[in-house]
Amino acid sequence: MSAVAKTEPARFKVRRKRGTTDELKVQFNPSSLVLDKSPKIAELAIPGLDAPVRQFVRGLSEKLTVQLFFDSTEKGTGAKAESVTRETDKFYGLVKIDPETHASAVCTFAWNEKFPGAELPAMYENQRRTEFTGLVTNVKQTFSLFNPDGVPLRAVLDVTMEEYRPLEQQLKELGLKSSDHTRDHVVADGENLPLLAWRYLDEPARWRHLADANGLDDPRRLVVGSSVRVPPTSGAVTR
Repeated sequence: MSAVAKTEPARFKVRRKRGTTDELKVQFNPSSLVLDKSPKIAELAIPGLDAPVRQFVRGLSEKLTVQLFFDSTEKGTGAKAESVTRETDKFYGLVKIDPETHASAVCTFAWNEKFPGAELPAMYENQRRTEFTGLVTNVKQTFSLFNPDGVPLRAVLDVTMEEYRPLEQQLKELGLKSSDHTRDHVVADGENLPLLAWRYLDEPARWRHLADANGLDDPRRLVVGSSVRVPPTSGAVTR
């Protein structure tokens, strides 16, 4: 007869000062888990176009919201009932200021190895994850059962986190390709050097860098179908 697999409890690993970690295990595994991630998109209004040009700027912080259920009725509901806040206050404390660090703690939510994002396609291999690290930005507590004396016995907590990743970690995970090489751009209708400078060099005012490289005098007069050379420059961003 095969053994029944043990359910793995979800947990919050809380970073404390001096490198120590506290672990908070949930009473019951989450009933829902919501992840919200979106990019920051800028719009560049070009006179004469039917719609603005849209351009990726950066990623925005990912948010995780997890719903947790707590119940203390197993120990009775009468005068000697135990308040469910004995457990919920541990999680409510995640939005409080840590007296040692003077800030809310960085937490990691972990459940199992099949956490969303663990099986990203190979091209995103460096960004795969099996847990979510961030700052707890909101704890919503809903108490739904009380004993005759008003002691709370049952609660649902909605815990929201925003991702926390240091710069060094992000650069390592992204594995961005080098932009120190020359590129060629085929001019489309309505394009000009300021637009190309914004697209390739991250700054419209750097159009002269392109003009000098291509021997152009008028930044707004480009021949549709012609090729514009985009040489590398300090601080350039390849689009």
